[in-house]
Amino acid sequence: MCQTGRMVDPRCLLGVALASALFACGSSHSPASNDGGSDSGGSGSDSGPGMQSSCSTFTTGQNASLGGTVPFPTNNAWNQDMSTADVDPNSDAILTYIGKDSPFHPDFDSSGDGISYDIVDSSTTPLVTIALDDDSESDLMPMPFDANAQIEGGSDSHALVIDRATCWLYELFHATYSGGTWSAANSAVWDLESYNSRPLTWTSADAAGLPIMPGLVRYDEVSAGVIDHALRVTMPATVAAFVSPATHYAGNDDNSPVPMGMRLRLKASVDTSSYSPADQAITNAMKKYGLIVADNGSALFVTGTGDSRWNDDDLHKLTALKVSDFEVLKMPALTTKSNVPSGDMPAISSFTASSMTASSGAAVTLTWSASNSSYDFVSPSTGDDIGVARGGTAVVHPIATTTYTLSSTNAYGRDTKKITITVN
Repeated sequence: MCQTGRMVDPRCLLGVALASALFACGSSHSPASNDGGSDSGGSGSDSGPGMQSSCSTFTTGQNASLGGTVPFPTNNAWNQDMSTADVDPNSDAILTYIGKDSPFHPDFDSSGDGISYDIVDSSTTPLVTIALDDDSESDLMPMPFDANAQIEGGSDSHALVIDRATCWLYELFHATYSGGTWSAANSAVWDLESYNSRPLTWTSADAAGLPIMPGLVRYDEVSAGVIDHALRVTMPATVAAFVSPATHYAGNDDNSPVPMGMRLRLKASVDTSSYSPADQAITNAMKKYGLIVADNGSALFVTGTGDSRWNDDDLHKLTALKVSDFEVLKMPALTTKSNVPSGDMPAISSFTASSMTASSGAAVTLTWSASNSSYDFVSPSTGDDIGVARGGTAVVHPIATTTYTLSSTNAYGRDTKKITITVN
């Protein structure tokens, strides 16, 4: 959970998205799809409401099961086996700075503490408009949030929704729902079939510029006995810099040796045999995949879902672990505001409609082509219409004369183009 510095909104501070990241819905258990993309109009699957998607086996509901599927490919940073990775030469000094006696803390429990998620199906959960405080670093599009979507307690108020019909993950920061309307400070969308690079220097719903959901400790995984990904962790003081896989920073201490994206690993020598099978699923993941620093907060607080099924007494036993039981993995050179990478922005070459005029509610197919685009979305779009789209097409059903905006995005920026459909 975010603490220090958020009240002055360090999300507005400089952050950088790395263009080299890969992000798809894959798994050592059950891959969700092959790698896709949306460069030059998109090459991924044309999933949409009412269509079979690679996430359609997900169970809908609050903190529902992903059915053994691990989001994103096995070579994604969240899913990489780091059990033999080198230790950083400054590991001991960094751990001393954090406080070697600081205990491990599961920042989630059965009473609802934690960051939860919802799985919906947009064929039955209509897309709605999210009112944003500032849309300058957000993905401004309709999203499938209904009145029952969970909002994290506390100051950050995260809300996370997966659409199994389209395989998109939607994340909000400072989310509220009042009077039938959703609002947030930031909105970010993540393609669970093909990684979408968000623009350099943009934040996400998390301080490190990363998606939140893939780093959660989830009940469906723990109950199955295996967590096949790294876990999200907070630290009280971070410097204004990051290392991969983080893409943004929210520095609150210039003297801190901890950047966003720093990875810790539970030492292989730590004996965890006395822990329960549920707790060993967590300790084994920390030994194999590690912890990724993703936000400012209390030291060694690991994020999971708020879920009534947790055994709090059992989870509490993990607090016997301390910072000294971990090691910092070797870090590359820090990325700061002085060495931001640059590259070619997307360029929309065409954006056309099957008809420039239509009767109210009639289907109109929008088609486009864009070079260097990582992901595309059309707004406004409501009901059963698709906000984000793969394959360079989207079907809309205007009920009044409407101007649609296509946004094509990659790690270096965003291009937009508009088209107006006149309703007779």
